[in-house]
Amino acid sequence: MSPIVQCKSGDGRLLNHDETGRVAEADRLTRKMTWRARLDSMPTWKFPAPSSDVLSSACRLVRRASVVCATSMALYGCQSILEQSYQPSVAPSSNPQIVDEVQKNDPRAAMGAREHPRIVASYGGEYKDAKTERLVARITGALTAVSENPSQSYRITILNSPAINAFALPGGYLYVTRGLLALANDASEVAAVLSHEMGHVTANHGIERQKREEAEVIASRVVAEVLSSDIAGKQALARGKLRLAAFSRQQELQADVIGVRMLGEAGYDPYAAARFLDSMAAYSRFMSVDPEADQSLDFLSSHPNSAQRIELARDHARAFGQEGKVGDTGRDYYLDGIDGLLYGDSPEEGYVRGQTFLHGGLGIRFDVPPDFKIDNKVEAVMATGPGDIAIRFDGVADNQNQSLTNYISSGWVTGLDPSTIQQITVNGMEAATARASADRWDFDVTVIRNNAQIFRFLTAVPKGSPVLQQTADVLRASFRRMTPDETASLKPLRVRVVKVRPGENITTLASRMMGTDRKLDLFKLINALPTGAAVSPGDRVKIIAE
Repeated sequence: MSPIVQCKSGDGRLLNHDETGRVAEADRLTRKMTWRARLDSMPTWKFPAPSSDVLSSACRLVRRASVVCATSMALYGCQSILEQSYQPSVAPSSNPQIVDEVQKNDPRAAMGAREHPRIVASYGGEYKDAKTERLVARITGALTAVSENPSQSYRITILNSPAINAFALPGGYLYVTRGLLALANDASEVAAVLSHEMGHVTANHGIERQKREEAEVIASRVVAEVLSSDIAGKQALARGKLRLAAFSRQQELQADVIGVRMLGEAGYDPYAAARFLDSMAAYSRFMSVDPEADQSLDFLSSHPNSAQRIELARDHARAFGQEGKVGDTGRDYYLDGIDGLLYGDSPEEGYVRGQTFLHGGLGIRFDVPPDFKIDNKVEAVMATGPGDIAIRFDGVADNQNQSLTNYISSGWVTGLDPSTIQQITVNGMEAATARASADRWDFDVTVIRNNAQIFRFLTAVPKGSPVLQQTADVLRASFRRMTPDETASLKPLRVRVVKVRPGENITTLASRMMGTDRKLDLFKLINALPTGAAVSPGDRVKIIAE
Protein backbone atom coordinates (compact mmCIF):
# COMPACT_ATOMS: atom_id res chain seq x y z
CA MET A 1 0.00 0.00 0.00
CA SER A 2 1.35 3.45 -0.86
CA PRO A 3 1.59 5.93 2.01
CA ILE A 4 -1.46 8.07 2.69
CA VAL A 5 -1.43 11.63 3.96
CA GLN A 6 -4.78 13.09 4.90
CA CYS A 7 -5.39 16.79 5.34
CA LYS A 8 -8.63 18.74 5.22
CA SER A 9 -9.01 21.53 2.71
CA GLY A 10 -10.58 24.85 3.65
CA ASP A 11 -14.00 23.71 2.36
CA GLY A 12 -13.90 20.44 4.33
CA ARG A 13 -12.84 18.13 1.49
CA LEU A 14 -10.15 15.56 2.09
CA LEU A 15 -6.79 15.94 0.37
CA ASN A 16 -4.82 12.78 -0.39
CA HIS A 17 -1.16 12.58 -1.27
CA ASP A 18 -0.08 9.22 -2.67
CA GLU A 19 3.65 9.18 -3.34
CA THR A 20 5.79 6.28 -4.49
CA GLY A 21 9.05 8.22 -4.46
CA ARG A 22 9.60 7.98 -8.22
CA VAL A 23 12.94 6.35 -7.55
CA ALA A 24 13.75 2.81 -8.58
CA GLU A 25 13.32 0.61 -5.53
CA ALA A 26 16.68 -1.10 -5.92
CA ASP A 27 18.53 2.22 -6.16
CA ARG A 28 16.66 3.66 -3.21
CA LEU A 29 17.35 0.66 -1.01
CA THR A 30 21.05 0.73 -1.95
CA ARG A 31 21.34 4.40 -1.00
CA LYS A 32 19.35 3.74 2.16
CA MET A 33 21.63 0.92 3.29
CA THR A 34 24.75 3.02 2.63
CA TRP A 35 23.45 6.04 4.57
CA ARG A 36 22.22 3.93 7.46
CA ALA A 37 25.50 2.08 7.71
CA ARG A 38 27.29 5.42 8.05
CA LEU A 39 24.81 6.64 10.63
CA ASP A 40 24.85 3.42 12.62
CA SER A 41 28.64 3.50 12.80
CA MET A 42 28.56 6.65 14.91
CA PRO A 43 29.21 6.38 18.65
CA THR A 44 26.39 5.83 21.11
CA TRP A 45 24.87 9.04 22.41
CA LYS A 46 25.29 10.09 25.99
CA PHE A 47 23.14 12.68 27.68
CA PRO A 48 23.08 14.41 31.07
CA ALA A 49 21.03 13.09 33.94
CA PRO A 50 17.94 15.14 34.79
CA SER A 51 18.43 17.90 37.32
CA SER A 52 17.27 17.28 40.87
CA ASP A 53 16.58 20.98 41.45
CA VAL A 54 12.84 21.26 42.11
CA LEU A 55 10.97 24.53 41.78
CA SER A 56 8.81 24.88 44.84
CA SER A 57 7.47 28.35 44.03
CA ALA A 58 4.08 28.39 42.36
CA CYS A 59 4.74 31.77 40.84
CA ARG A 60 8.16 30.69 39.63
CA LEU A 61 6.50 27.82 37.83
CA VAL A 62 4.13 30.29 36.22
CA ARG A 63 6.99 32.60 35.35
CA ARG A 64 8.86 29.83 33.57
CA ALA A 65 5.85 28.44 31.78
CA SER A 66 6.78 30.12 28.53
CA VAL A 67 10.37 28.93 28.88
CA VAL A 68 9.21 25.36 29.49
CA CYS A 69 6.98 25.52 26.45
CA ALA A 70 9.70 26.96 24.26
CA THR A 71 12.26 24.44 25.54
CA SER A 72 9.91 21.51 24.93
CA MET A 73 9.58 22.57 21.30
CA ALA A 74 13.27 22.47 20.89
CA LEU A 75 13.04 18.81 21.57
CA TYR A 76 10.95 18.28 18.56
CA GLY A 77 12.98 20.21 16.03
CA CYS A 78 14.37 18.11 13.21
CA GLN A 79 14.40 18.79 9.51
CA SER A 80 14.50 17.38 6.01
CA ILE A 81 14.65 18.32 2.33
CA LEU A 82 12.63 17.74 -0.82
CA GLU A 83 14.37 16.18 -3.81
CA GLN A 84 14.66 18.55 -6.76
CA SER A 85 12.84 16.03 -8.92
CA TYR A 86 9.96 15.62 -6.49
CA GLN A 87 6.73 16.95 -8.01
CA PRO A 88 3.81 16.72 -5.58
CA SER A 89 0.26 16.25 -6.76
CA VAL A 90 -2.05 17.38 -4.00
CA ALA A 91 -5.64 17.97 -5.01
CA PRO A 92 -9.17 17.17 -3.82
CA SER A 93 -9.94 13.57 -4.66
CA SER A 94 -13.23 12.28 -6.01
CA ASN A 95 -12.48 8.91 -4.42
CA PRO A 96 -10.48 9.70 -1.28
CA GLN A 97 -8.69 7.06 0.77
CA ILE A 98 -10.06 7.80 4.21
CA VAL A 99 -7.62 7.38 7.08
CA ASP A 100 -10.44 6.22 9.36
CA GLU A 101 -11.04 3.27 7.04
CA VAL A 102 -7.35 2.39 6.79
CA GLN A 103 -6.87 2.55 10.55
CA LYS A 104 -10.14 1.00 11.73
CA ASN A 105 -8.51 -2.23 12.97
CA ASP A 106 -5.39 -0.60 14.41
CA PRO A 107 -5.49 -0.46 18.25
CA ARG A 108 -2.78 2.22 18.21
CA ALA A 109 -4.99 4.44 16.08
CA ALA A 110 -7.83 3.93 18.55
CA MET A 111 -5.57 5.20 21.32
CA GLY A 112 -4.72 8.31 19.30
CA ALA A 113 -8.36 8.86 18.40
CA ARG A 114 -9.35 8.95 22.09
CA GLU A 115 -6.85 11.71 22.82
CA HIS A 116 -7.33 13.71 19.62
CA PRO A 117 -10.33 15.83 20.73
CA ARG A 118 -8.60 16.80 23.98
CA ILE A 119 -5.41 17.80 22.16
CA VAL A 120 -7.30 19.92 19.65
CA ALA A 121 -9.36 21.63 22.36
CA SER A 122 -6.35 22.41 24.54
CA TYR A 123 -4.55 24.08 21.61
CA GLY A 124 -7.37 26.37 20.50
CA GLY A 125 -8.87 24.11 17.83
CA GLU A 126 -7.72 23.40 14.28
CA TYR A 127 -6.22 26.10 12.08
CA LYS A 128 -8.24 26.21 8.87
CA ASP A 129 -6.41 27.54 5.83
CA ALA A 130 -6.34 25.63 2.54
CA LYS A 131 -3.00 27.04 1.38
CA THR A 132 -1.23 26.19 4.62
CA GLU A 133 -2.81 22.73 4.77
CA ARG A 134 -1.61 21.93 1.25
CA LEU A 135 1.89 23.08 2.20
CA VAL A 136 2.02 20.75 5.20
CA ALA A 137 0.55 17.88 3.15
CA ARG A 138 3.21 18.40 0.48
CA ILE A 139 6.02 18.18 3.02
CA THR A 140 4.52 15.16 4.77
CA GLY A 141 3.93 13.35 1.48
CA ALA A 142 7.64 13.51 0.65
CA LEU A 143 8.50 12.06 4.05
CA THR A 144 6.00 9.19 3.96
CA ALA A 145 7.60 8.01 0.69
CA VAL A 146 10.78 7.14 2.61
CA SER A 147 9.20 6.17 5.92
CA GLU A 148 10.64 3.12 7.68
CA ASN A 149 7.03 1.90 7.86
CA PRO A 150 5.52 2.89 4.46
CA SER A 151 2.19 1.25 5.30
CA GLN A 152 1.66 3.68 8.19
CA SER A 153 -0.98 6.32 7.45
CA TYR A 154 -0.79 9.76 9.04
CA ARG A 155 -3.41 12.27 10.07
CA ILE A 156 -1.92 15.77 10.12
CA THR A 157 -3.54 18.53 12.18
CA ILE A 158 -2.40 22.17 12.23
CA LEU A 159 -3.26 23.52 15.67
CA ASN A 160 -4.56 27.09 16.01
CA SER A 161 -1.99 28.04 18.62
CA PRO A 162 0.83 30.62 18.68
CA ALA A 163 2.86 28.21 20.81
CA ILE A 164 5.78 26.57 19.03
CA ASN A 165 5.26 22.85 19.30
CA ALA A 166 4.84 19.60 17.43
CA PHE A 167 4.08 16.12 18.72
CA ALA A 168 2.65 12.74 17.82
CA LEU A 169 0.12 10.27 19.20
CA PRO A 170 0.03 6.51 18.55
CA GLY A 171 -1.60 5.51 15.29
CA GLY A 172 -0.13 8.25 13.13
CA TYR A 173 -1.72 11.35 14.68
CA LEU A 174 0.69 14.22 14.01
CA TYR A 175 0.30 17.80 15.24
CA VAL A 176 2.10 21.02 14.41
CA THR A 177 1.15 24.49 15.64
CA ARG A 178 0.86 27.52 13.39
CA GLY A 179 3.34 29.18 15.74
CA LEU A 180 5.98 26.66 14.69
CA LEU A 181 5.17 27.24 11.01
CA ALA A 182 5.67 30.98 11.54
CA LEU A 183 9.10 30.46 13.12
CA ALA A 184 10.38 28.09 10.42
CA ASN A 185 12.06 29.63 7.38
CA ASP A 186 11.84 26.83 4.84
CA ALA A 187 10.21 23.50 4.09
CA SER A 188 13.22 21.49 5.22
CA GLU A 189 12.90 22.86 8.77
CA VAL A 190 9.25 21.79 9.04
CA ALA A 191 10.16 18.46 7.45
CA ALA A 192 12.74 17.99 10.21
CA VAL A 193 10.07 18.49 12.87
CA LEU A 194 7.59 16.16 11.18
CA SER A 195 10.14 13.43 10.44
CA HIS A 196 11.13 13.46 14.11
CA GLU A 197 7.50 13.03 15.14
CA MET A 198 7.00 10.30 12.55
CA GLY A 199 9.99 8.61 14.16
CA HIS A 200 8.08 8.53 17.45
CA VAL A 201 5.16 6.85 15.67
CA THR A 202 7.42 4.35 13.93
CA ALA A 203 9.10 3.38 17.21
CA ASN A 204 5.78 3.17 19.14
CA HIS A 205 7.09 5.64 21.71
CA GLY A 206 3.62 6.87 22.60
CA ILE A 207 2.51 3.41 23.69
CA GLU A 208 5.71 2.76 25.63
CA ARG A 209 5.45 6.06 27.48
CA GLN A 210 1.79 5.57 28.33
CA LYS A 211 2.57 2.21 29.91
CA ARG A 212 5.35 3.77 32.00
CA GLU A 213 3.12 6.67 33.09
CA GLU A 214 0.31 4.32 34.10
CA ALA A 215 2.73 2.25 36.19
CA GLU A 216 4.12 5.35 37.93
CA VAL A 217 0.65 6.72 38.74
CA ILE A 218 -0.42 3.38 40.21
CA ALA A 219 2.75 3.24 42.31
CA SER A 220 2.18 6.76 43.65
CA ARG A 221 -1.40 5.89 44.63
CA VAL A 222 -0.20 2.83 46.53
CA VAL A 223 2.32 4.94 48.45
CA ALA A 224 -0.35 7.50 49.28
CA GLU A 225 -2.74 4.82 50.58
CA VAL A 226 -0.13 2.96 52.61
CA LEU A 227 1.31 6.07 54.21
CA SER A 228 -2.06 7.86 54.40
CA SER A 229 -0.27 10.88 52.99
CA ASP A 230 -1.17 12.68 49.80
CA ILE A 231 2.15 14.53 50.04
CA ALA A 232 4.03 11.24 50.05
CA GLY A 233 2.08 10.15 47.00
CA LYS A 234 2.95 13.35 45.16
CA GLN A 235 6.61 12.94 46.06
CA ALA A 236 6.58 9.41 44.71
CA LEU A 237 4.94 10.62 41.51
CA ALA A 238 7.58 13.35 41.14
CA ARG A 239 10.36 10.79 41.51
CA GLY A 240 8.61 8.66 38.93
CA LYS A 241 8.45 11.57 36.51
CA LEU A 242 12.19 11.98 36.84
CA ARG A 243 12.58 8.38 35.72
CA LEU A 244 10.10 8.98 32.92
CA ALA A 245 12.07 12.03 31.82
CA ALA A 246 15.28 9.97 31.49
CA PHE A 247 13.40 7.28 29.56
CA SER A 248 11.89 9.90 27.26
CA ARG A 249 15.32 11.35 26.51
CA GLN A 250 16.30 8.00 25.01
CA GLN A 251 13.14 8.07 22.92
CA GLU A 252 13.91 11.57 21.69
CA LEU A 253 17.39 10.59 20.59
CA GLN A 254 16.08 7.52 18.82
CA ALA A 255 13.47 9.65 17.01
CA ASP A 256 16.29 12.01 16.00
CA VAL A 257 18.11 9.17 14.23
CA ILE A 258 14.98 8.10 12.37
CA GLY A 259 14.13 11.70 11.53
CA VAL A 260 17.53 12.58 10.05
CA ARG A 261 17.46 9.42 7.96
CA MET A 262 14.07 10.36 6.55
CA LEU A 263 15.22 13.91 5.84
CA GLY A 264 18.21 12.87 3.80
CA GLU A 265 16.39 10.11 1.96
CA ALA A 266 13.50 12.44 1.05
CA GLY A 267 15.97 14.87 -0.51
CA TYR A 268 15.68 17.58 2.13
CA ASP A 269 18.60 19.45 3.67
CA PRO A 270 19.60 17.16 6.56
CA TYR A 271 21.29 20.09 8.33
CA ALA A 272 17.90 21.80 8.68
CA ALA A 273 17.38 19.95 11.96
CA ALA A 274 20.35 21.65 13.60
CA ARG A 275 19.39 24.96 12.01
CA PHE A 276 15.87 24.89 13.40
CA LEU A 277 17.09 23.79 16.82
CA ASP A 278 19.17 26.97 16.81
CA SER A 279 16.05 28.98 16.00
CA MET A 280 14.07 27.38 18.80
CA ALA A 281 16.83 27.97 21.32
CA ALA A 282 16.83 31.63 20.26
CA TYR A 283 13.04 31.72 20.66
CA SER A 284 13.35 30.29 24.16
CA ARG A 285 15.76 33.08 25.12
CA PHE A 286 13.51 35.70 23.50
CA MET A 287 10.43 34.55 25.41
CA SER A 288 12.14 34.26 28.78
CA VAL A 289 11.35 37.03 31.28
CA ASP A 290 15.00 36.75 32.28
CA PRO A 291 17.02 36.04 29.10
CA GLU A 292 19.97 34.88 31.19
CA ALA A 293 17.92 32.45 33.29
CA ASP A 294 19.23 28.93 33.61
CA GLN A 295 16.70 26.87 31.67
CA SER A 296 18.09 23.62 33.04
CA LEU A 297 15.75 24.27 35.99
CA ASP A 298 13.08 22.67 33.82
CA PHE A 299 14.05 19.35 35.33
CA LEU A 300 10.90 17.51 34.21
CA SER A 301 11.62 18.33 30.59
CA SER A 302 11.45 15.14 28.55
CA HIS A 303 14.15 16.17 26.14
CA PRO A 304 17.92 16.63 26.06
CA ASN A 305 19.34 20.14 26.15
CA SER A 306 19.41 22.09 22.89
CA ALA A 307 23.21 22.38 22.64
CA GLN A 308 23.56 18.61 22.69
CA ARG A 309 20.70 18.09 20.22
CA ILE A 310 22.20 20.60 17.78
CA GLU A 311 25.60 18.92 17.77
CA LEU A 312 24.13 15.43 17.42
CA ALA A 313 21.88 16.57 14.58
CA ARG A 314 24.89 17.93 12.68
CA ASP A 315 26.85 14.72 13.31
CA HIS A 316 24.13 12.59 11.74
CA ALA A 317 23.57 15.01 8.87
CA ARG A 318 27.23 14.68 7.84
CA ALA A 319 26.48 11.13 6.70
CA PHE A 320 24.64 12.67 3.75
CA GLY A 321 27.30 15.15 2.66
CA GLN A 322 28.81 18.54 3.35
CA GLU A 323 26.65 21.27 4.85
CA GLY A 324 25.35 23.68 2.23
CA LYS A 325 25.95 21.26 -0.63
CA VAL A 326 23.32 18.58 -0.07
CA GLY A 327 19.55 18.59 -0.17
CA ASP A 328 16.86 21.15 -0.94
CA THR A 329 15.49 23.68 1.55
CA GLY A 330 12.24 24.43 -0.28
CA ARG A 331 12.41 28.05 0.91
CA ASP A 332 10.51 29.79 -1.88
CA TYR A 333 7.43 27.57 -1.95
CA TYR A 334 7.43 27.50 1.85
CA LEU A 335 7.36 31.29 2.12
CA ASP A 336 4.56 31.35 -0.46
CA GLY A 337 2.63 28.88 1.69
CA ILE A 338 2.85 30.83 4.95
CA ASP A 339 2.35 34.33 3.54
CA GLY A 340 -0.73 35.59 5.41
CA LEU A 341 -0.47 33.00 8.20
CA LEU A 342 -2.19 34.11 11.41
CA TYR A 343 0.44 35.17 13.95
CA GLY A 344 0.11 35.39 17.70
CA ASP A 345 -3.30 35.39 19.31
CA SER A 346 -6.49 34.49 17.48
CA PRO A 347 -9.60 36.72 17.59
CA GLU A 348 -11.42 34.08 19.66
CA GLU A 349 -8.81 34.26 22.42
CA GLY A 350 -8.20 38.02 22.40
CA TYR A 351 -4.99 39.90 21.64
CA VAL A 352 -1.85 40.90 23.48
CA ARG A 353 -0.41 44.24 22.41
CA GLY A 354 2.64 45.02 24.51
CA GLN A 355 1.44 45.52 28.09
CA THR A 356 -2.25 45.45 27.10
CA PHE A 357 -4.77 42.63 26.70
CA LEU A 358 -7.77 43.35 24.44
CA HIS A 359 -10.75 41.16 23.55
CA GLY A 360 -13.06 42.51 20.88
CA GLY A 361 -15.67 39.79 21.34
CA LEU A 362 -15.98 40.44 25.07
CA GLY A 363 -15.45 44.17 24.60
CA ILE A 364 -12.91 44.57 27.42
CA ARG A 365 -9.26 45.55 27.88
CA PHE A 366 -6.71 46.03 30.65
CA ASP A 367 -3.02 46.81 31.17
CA VAL A 368 -0.34 45.11 33.23
CA PRO A 369 2.54 47.00 34.91
CA PRO A 370 5.79 47.74 33.05
CA ASP A 371 8.27 44.83 32.84
CA PHE A 372 5.43 42.28 32.94
CA LYS A 373 4.99 39.69 30.22
CA ILE A 374 1.49 38.57 29.18
CA ASP A 375 0.89 34.96 28.12
CA ASN A 376 -2.54 34.47 26.54
CA LYS A 377 -3.50 30.84 27.14
CA VAL A 378 -6.70 29.04 26.15
CA GLU A 379 -7.91 28.70 29.74
CA ALA A 380 -6.74 32.07 31.11
CA VAL A 381 -4.55 35.11 30.59
CA MET A 382 -1.37 34.87 32.65
CA ALA A 383 1.09 37.68 33.36
CA THR A 384 4.40 37.44 35.14
CA GLY A 385 6.75 40.11 36.38
CA PRO A 386 9.85 40.78 38.47
CA GLY A 387 10.00 39.57 42.05
CA ASP A 388 7.97 36.40 41.44
CA ILE A 389 4.73 38.32 40.86
CA ALA A 390 2.03 36.49 38.91
CA ILE A 391 -1.40 37.51 37.62
CA ARG A 392 -4.23 35.32 36.38
CA PHE A 393 -7.27 36.70 34.54
CA ASP A 394 -10.32 34.76 33.38
CA GLY A 395 -14.08 35.01 33.16
CA VAL A 396 -17.15 32.97 34.08
CA ALA A 397 -20.80 33.21 33.06
CA ASP A 398 -22.96 35.17 35.51
CA ASN A 399 -26.13 33.11 35.36
CA GLN A 400 -27.49 33.83 38.85
CA ASN A 401 -26.76 37.57 39.03
CA GLN A 402 -25.70 37.13 42.64
CA SER A 403 -24.03 39.80 44.72
CA LEU A 404 -20.30 39.96 44.01
CA THR A 405 -19.44 40.04 47.70
CA ASN A 406 -21.28 36.73 48.07
CA TYR A 407 -19.65 35.36 44.95
CA ILE A 408 -16.12 36.19 46.05
CA SER A 409 -16.70 34.31 49.32
CA SER A 410 -18.46 31.30 47.77
CA GLY A 411 -15.49 28.94 48.24
CA TRP A 412 -13.55 29.15 44.96
CA VAL A 413 -10.66 31.02 46.64
CA THR A 414 -8.58 29.10 49.20
CA GLY A 415 -7.39 31.05 52.24
CA LEU A 416 -9.77 33.98 51.73
CA ASP A 417 -9.95 36.47 54.63
CA PRO A 418 -13.68 37.37 54.88
CA SER A 419 -12.91 40.56 56.82
CA THR A 420 -11.16 42.02 53.76
CA ILE A 421 -14.12 41.74 51.35
CA GLN A 422 -15.11 45.13 49.93
CA GLN A 423 -17.66 46.21 47.35
CA ILE A 424 -16.24 48.73 44.86
CA THR A 425 -16.75 50.03 41.33
CA VAL A 426 -14.23 49.74 38.49
CA ASN A 427 -14.70 52.31 35.71
CA GLY A 428 -18.46 52.29 36.21
CA MET A 429 -18.78 48.52 36.65
CA GLU A 430 -19.83 46.71 39.82
CA ALA A 431 -16.87 44.96 41.47
CA ALA A 432 -15.58 43.45 44.71
CA THR A 433 -12.13 42.79 46.19
CA ALA A 434 -10.64 40.65 48.95
CA ARG A 435 -7.32 39.37 50.23
CA ALA A 436 -6.23 35.77 50.68
CA SER A 437 -3.15 33.96 51.97
CA ALA A 438 -1.86 30.45 51.34
CA ASP A 439 1.49 28.82 52.06
CA ARG A 440 4.11 31.46 51.20
CA TRP A 441 1.90 33.69 49.08
CA ASP A 442 -0.39 36.67 49.48
CA PHE A 443 -3.20 37.25 47.01
CA ASP A 444 -5.44 40.08 45.86
CA VAL A 445 -8.75 38.88 44.44
CA THR A 446 -10.83 41.23 42.28
CA VAL A 447 -14.08 40.33 40.51
CA ILE A 448 -15.86 42.65 38.06
CA ARG A 449 -19.31 42.27 36.49
CA ASN A 450 -19.83 43.30 32.88
CA ASN A 451 -23.17 42.34 31.34
CA ALA A 452 -23.60 38.57 31.84
CA GLN A 453 -19.93 37.91 32.67
CA ILE A 454 -17.89 37.99 35.86
CA PHE A 455 -14.23 38.73 35.17
CA ARG A 456 -11.67 37.66 37.77
CA PHE A 457 -8.17 38.90 38.60
CA LEU A 458 -5.96 36.90 40.95
CA THR A 459 -2.66 38.63 41.81
CA ALA A 460 -0.03 36.64 43.74
CA VAL A 461 3.15 37.92 45.42
CA PRO A 462 5.56 36.36 47.92
CA LYS A 463 4.21 36.71 51.46
CA GLY A 464 4.89 40.16 52.89
CA SER A 465 5.75 41.77 49.53
CA PRO A 466 4.86 45.50 49.50
CA VAL A 467 3.93 45.52 45.79
CA LEU A 468 0.64 43.59 46.01
CA GLN A 469 -1.54 46.66 46.37
CA GLN A 470 0.09 48.70 43.61
CA THR A 471 0.05 45.78 41.16
CA ALA A 472 -3.65 45.12 41.76
CA ASP A 473 -4.40 48.84 41.49
CA VAL A 474 -2.91 48.97 37.97
CA LEU A 475 -5.19 46.13 36.88
CA ARG A 476 -8.31 47.68 38.39
CA ALA A 477 -7.60 51.18 37.10
CA SER A 478 -6.98 50.00 33.54
CA PHE A 479 -9.83 47.47 33.20
CA ARG A 480 -12.56 49.03 31.07
CA ARG A 481 -15.00 48.48 28.22
CA MET A 482 -13.64 48.97 24.72
CA THR A 483 -15.11 51.72 22.56
CA PRO A 484 -16.76 50.80 19.24
CA ASP A 485 -13.86 52.41 17.36
CA GLU A 486 -11.31 50.36 19.35
CA THR A 487 -13.20 47.15 18.62
CA ALA A 488 -13.50 47.93 14.90
CA SER A 489 -9.79 48.73 14.59
CA LEU A 490 -8.64 45.55 16.33
CA LYS A 491 -7.23 43.23 13.67
CA PRO A 492 -5.20 40.03 13.94
CA LEU A 493 -1.50 40.01 13.12
CA ARG A 494 -0.22 37.93 10.24
CA VAL A 495 3.05 36.78 8.71
CA ARG A 496 3.73 38.91 5.64
CA VAL A 497 6.48 37.92 3.21
CA VAL A 498 8.09 40.94 1.56
CA LYS A 499 10.99 41.55 -0.82
CA VAL A 500 13.84 43.73 0.36
CA ARG A 501 13.92 46.93 -1.68
CA PRO A 502 17.04 48.94 -2.56
CA GLY A 503 18.07 51.09 0.38
CA GLU A 504 16.35 48.90 2.96
CA ASN A 505 18.26 47.17 5.75
CA ILE A 506 17.45 45.10 8.82
CA THR A 507 16.68 48.16 10.92
CA THR A 508 14.24 49.72 8.44
CA LEU A 509 12.52 46.39 7.83
CA ALA A 510 12.21 45.75 11.56
CA SER A 511 10.53 49.13 12.01
CA ARG A 512 7.56 47.74 10.07
CA MET A 513 6.96 45.01 12.66
CA MET A 514 3.74 45.27 14.68
CA GLY A 515 2.56 43.82 17.97
CA THR A 516 5.86 44.02 19.85
CA ASP A 517 8.07 46.62 21.46
CA ARG A 518 11.12 44.49 20.57
CA LYS A 519 10.82 44.96 16.82
CA LEU A 520 14.44 44.35 15.88
CA ASP A 521 14.83 41.29 18.11
CA LEU A 522 11.67 39.67 16.81
CA PHE A 523 12.54 40.42 13.17
CA LYS A 524 15.93 38.75 13.55
CA LEU A 525 14.33 35.82 15.37
CA ILE A 526 11.65 34.93 12.81
CA ASN A 527 14.13 35.32 9.95
CA ALA A 528 16.93 33.40 11.72
CA LEU A 529 19.36 36.29 11.26
CA PRO A 530 22.44 36.08 13.49
CA THR A 531 24.24 39.10 14.91
CA GLY A 532 26.01 40.98 12.14
CA ALA A 533 23.86 39.54 9.36
CA ALA A 534 22.70 41.74 6.47
CA VAL A 535 19.97 41.59 3.82
CA SER A 536 20.26 42.37 0.10
CA PRO A 537 17.77 43.77 -2.41
CA GLY A 538 15.54 40.99 -3.70
CA ASP A 539 15.80 38.86 -0.56
CA ARG A 540 12.49 37.62 0.82
CA VAL A 541 11.93 38.15 4.53
CA LYS A 542 9.08 37.81 7.01
CA ILE A 543 7.54 40.69 8.92
CA ILE A 544 4.59 40.73 11.32
CA ALA A 545 1.81 43.11 10.31
CA GLU A 546 -1.96 43.34 10.04
